Amino acid sequence: MTSIPRYLPLVLCISALHSAKAEVRLPAILSDHMVVQAGKPAVLWGWADAGEKVAVEFGSQKAETTAGSDGKWKLQVALPAGEGPHQIRVQGKNSLTIQDVLVGEVWVCSGQSNMEWKVQQSLQPEKDIAEANFPKIRHFDIKNTISATPKDDVEGAWVVCSPQTVPNFTAVGYFFGRELHQKLKQVPVGLVAPNWGGTVAEAWTSRAALEAEPLLKPMLDRYAKQDADFNEEAAKANFEKAKASYEKAQAAWKDAAAKAKAEGMPVPPAPAAPRLVTRVSSGPNFPANLYNGMIAPIVNLPIRGAIWYQGESNVGRAFQYRTVFPNMIGNWRKDFAQGDFPFYFVQLAPYSYGRGKGDPTPCAELWEAQLRTLRNVPKTGMAVTTDIGDVKDIHPKNKQEVGRRLSLWALRHDYGQKDLVFSGPLYRGSKVEGGKIRIQFDHAAGLKSSNGAALTHFTIAGEDRNFVAAEAKIEGDALVVGSAEVAKPVAVRFAWRDDAEPNLVNGAGLPASPFRTDEFPAVTEANQ
Repeated sequence: MTSIPRYLPLVLCISALHSAKAEVRLPAILSDHMVVQAGKPAVLWGWADAGEKVAVEFGSQKAETTAGSDGKWKLQVALPAGEGPHQIRVQGKNSLTIQDVLVGEVWVCSGQSNMEWKVQQSLQPEKDIAEANFPKIRHFDIKNTISATPKDDVEGAWVVCSPQTVPNFTAVGYFFGRELHQKLKQVPVGLVAPNWGGTVAEAWTSRAALEAEPLLKPMLDRYAKQDADFNEEAAKANFEKAKASYEKAQAAWKDAAAKAKAEGMPVPPAPAAPRLVTRVSSGPNFPANLYNGMIAPIVNLPIRGAIWYQGESNVGRAFQYRTVFPNMIGNWRKDFAQGDFPFYFVQLAPYSYGRGKGDPTPCAELWEAQLRTLRNVPKTGMAVTTDIGDVKDIHPKNKQEVGRRLSLWALRHDYGQKDLVFSGPLYRGSKVEGGKIRIQFDHAAGLKSSNGAALTHFTIAGEDRNFVAAEAKIEGDALVVGSAEVAKPVAVRFAWRDDAEPNLVNGAGLPASPFRTDEFPAVTEANQ
């Protein structure tokens, strides 16, 4: 029997590695069933050997480039005629083909848990799931990824919409995309979904953008101190102690549950399992960690715009959100390098964040930060949800209406439906008139109460800043607000509580955004 030289496996291994390196490779988001943004050249990128020539054919369109010294390549290619399906062929030393490519509308659907919430978790989803025969709607769910530095790829796959696949689509994203698909003559829609429950906006922002904003230095310093002060041994010891207590509590709970069942009584809630506290920089809620892992890898992708549902995790620092949120939008627009693309977001639904403890207005201040962003950042839009929330559930189920309201902004501003009413009443200004204050709005045609009852959640104050319940009367497209308790009013507030569910809407039934006419100090202003 002929012996095999000892060095041969090593040679074969090196040869295999060299061969693998030589192959042209694409990022996961450039793959079968993808949707390419209409109206812009397609952008393709990937990896190859340094200096390797890469040629692309997209239908009848062609382009080529050469990989740089780092092995990276990127090119633009004109779109073929029609929506497809098309093929994209990439040729280097090897050949790759992307199948079933459609040309349509691509939207990034990002945020925390209310964007991550699935279709199957939405309000009575059975009918929506059964009717989801929309093969031109495609969904790309980006795997949750943390990174201290910008990554160049994500994990995920394009999935064609059907009753079998749609249950796991982002609900808000799907209902938004379904509206576009149906209202725009069955246009293909691609939904790219980087989202992660319980996350803060600064985690979705690049380090460079955060460090460039002086107002955010105290926040970055706080995170750095938390990380520096972390004691891993103490954390482990606390976890072991908590685990021992949990095991005892779990045993006691099992006995109590069995006893309750035997007596026909409600079973008490099970004790919560302990969690090992880890260094903040190793988790999702550290500045730039999610941007690096889930946004940076897709910034080459041409898109129409983004929709965003987040803020719950920033409520305690609502005043700071006035800076954090616009900073993030500007960061994305800069790094995607596609101009001021549309950015539409959801104003949070009412929820009892304090649960009866402390000041009940931090969420109202977050609403205000979102309203300021709408006013100050171009090409933004805001879907108000004060009428479709659940003050006992931070995840209200009616994602169908949330998606529809976001779509109104896109249909009106991006797709030419000029006669569409796309927003509820937005506070414009106020004027003291004797013992009352007149409130002016934008988007207020047909101002009314949604349920025919008196308007709710208005308060008014004089120089003493003591706010009391007020009566609001509709006069055309304005309101006149007053109270017999305040002879000389200086300020009005509307829905200025975390759990407010007011009834002021316009003629299209879209709710008014919470607002205040004053600039009194915010309760969250000191929280950095």
